[in-house]
Amino acid sequence: MGNNPAKTNAARLLDAARIPYRLIPYAVDENHLEAQHVADELGEDINTVYKTLVLRGDRHGLMVCVIPGNREIDLKKAARASGNKKVEMIAMRELLPTTGYIRGGCSPIGMKKALPTYMQEDALALDEFFISAGVRGLQIAVSPSALAEYTGATVCDVATEST
Repeated sequence: MGNNPAKTNAARLLDAARIPYRLIPYAVDENHLEAQHVADELGEDINTVYKTLVLRGDRHGLMVCVIPGNREIDLKKAARASGNKKVEMIAMRELLPTTGYIRGGCSPIGMKKALPTYMQEDALALDEFFISAGVRGLQIAVSPSALAEYTGATVCDVATEST
């Protein structure tokens, strides 16, 4: 097998769907789980490293937003996109029981239960972007349009303006 990283559930699901991707390991720093650290470790532009956030809406329950690593979720835009009056991030302690993933290793692929997904529209301008493979220390490089199709994501504007 060489030094290929072990496949995660997210990677196996992409295999099953015949979606091409690359697995890219990076050094984890428990004190710096943010996307900027991941981008630095990968040697990639932060605009191509996306984070997966789980929110709860007041009308439609749980949802996932996939946004650029250097931007924040815009709660008003996310609420509007998802048909909620308001949305908020779920508590960190809810992440693992809700998704099966931990902070810094949350992937939009292969959550315990498929959740409505909203992907920041800027992603579609990229040939490839990076998302968590479902564990800390491993990213998946994949086509944003292929991922949007696979997850049934609504592609829209849910992030704050880039700085």
